[in-house]
Amino acid sequence: MSVGVFASPGNAGKGSFGFRLGDVQPHAFKSIDFANTKGLKPDYVADALSLKSPLSRKNLRLRLKFRGRLYAQTDEVSEENLEEDDGFEEEFEEEFEEEFSDEETAEVYDPLEGYNRTMHGFNDWFYINVGFPVARGYRWVVPEGGRLAIKRFFHNILFPVRFVNNIFQFKILNVGEETLRFSVNTTVGLLGFFDPAKSWFGLESHDEDFGQTLGHYGVGGGVPIVLPFLGHTNLRDTISLYPDYQLDPLHGGSYPNQALNQGTTIYSPDTYQELGVTIFEYVNEYSFRVEEYEAFRKDAIDFYLFMRDGTEQARNQEIKE
Repeated sequence: MSVGVFASPGNAGKGSFGFRLGDVQPHAFKSIDFANTKGLKPDYVADALSLKSPLSRKNLRLRLKFRGRLYAQTDEVSEENLEEDDGFEEEFEEEFEEEFSDEETAEVYDPLEGYNRTMHGFNDWFYINVGFPVARGYRWVVPEGGRLAIKRFFHNILFPVRFVNNIFQFKILNVGEETLRFSVNTTVGLLGFFDPAKSWFGLESHDEDFGQTLGHYGVGGGVPIVLPFLGHTNLRDTISLYPDYQLDPLHGGSYPNQALNQGTTIYSPDTYQELGVTIFEYVNEYSFRVEEYEAFRKDAIDFYLFMRDGTEQARNQEIKE
C-alpha cells in the first residue's frame, strides 16, 4: 500500500519553497484513512476518485487530482477483491481516463533538471538543518499570536507590489479594495499588525505580482528554475523578482541619506539592515511551515517533481484568478 500527499488550494501571499503561502497544505493519508473518512476533507483535493468493492465495500484504490495532475494513488487490492470487481474496475478506468487527459499530464520541459535537482537538494538540506531548527527555536520563544501579527505586518508593507500589479492588469475593483485595506490596516490596524479591514469590513487582499501580470498577458512560465534558498520557480517569475523587489519598501525601496558635502538627498539602502530584515521575515514564515514541508518531504514519491509541478500549477491557478 502506498502512501501519498494531497493538498488544498489557497490564496495567501508570497512564500518560500516555491509555493505561495497557503497555496498548498499537505495531509498524509493511507487508504484506510479514506475508507474510515479520517482526515479526508472535501476542500483538500481538486478531485478524487475511489474504487470500492461492490460486495465487501472495501476500499481498493484512491486516486487524487490536484489542479489537473495525478499526484498520488493508493492501492490496496487483494486477489479476492479483484475477482469480485472485474467489471467495476473497467468502468472505473474509463472514468479515470476521461478525467485525466493527455493534455493535463503533459511532460514538463526541464532542460535544467540536473542543476535544479542539485539546488533542490541543497535547499532541502538547508531547510532541514538550518532554517527549521532556527524556526522551531523562534516559535518556542514567540507565541503564535505574535508571529501572526508579524506576518500580517510584512504582508501589509507589500501593498505597493499588489497595488501596481493590479493596476497593470486593469483590476480596478481590486485596486480600490487594496487601497482601502492598506489605509485601514496601517492606521486602525497599527501598521498592519492587525487586520481590521478583513475582520470588520470584509475587505479581502488581492495578491498580485509581476510574474502574474506577465502571465495575465500570456507570457508563459518558461523553464523551471530552483533558486538558492528561495526554492522552486520558473524563468518568468525569476525575471519578475526584480520589479517586485524595487516596489518592496523594506527591501528594494531605499531610504534617504544626505550625501557628503551635498545638500541633496540620495538613496542607498543599508545592506546589513536589509539582510537582517529578510532573515527575520523568513524565520517568522518558516515557523508556520515546518510540519507542512516535512509532510511533503516524507510522503512525496519524487520530492523534486512534486515541488516543481506543484509550484507551476499553483502559479497557473493564481494567474487564472
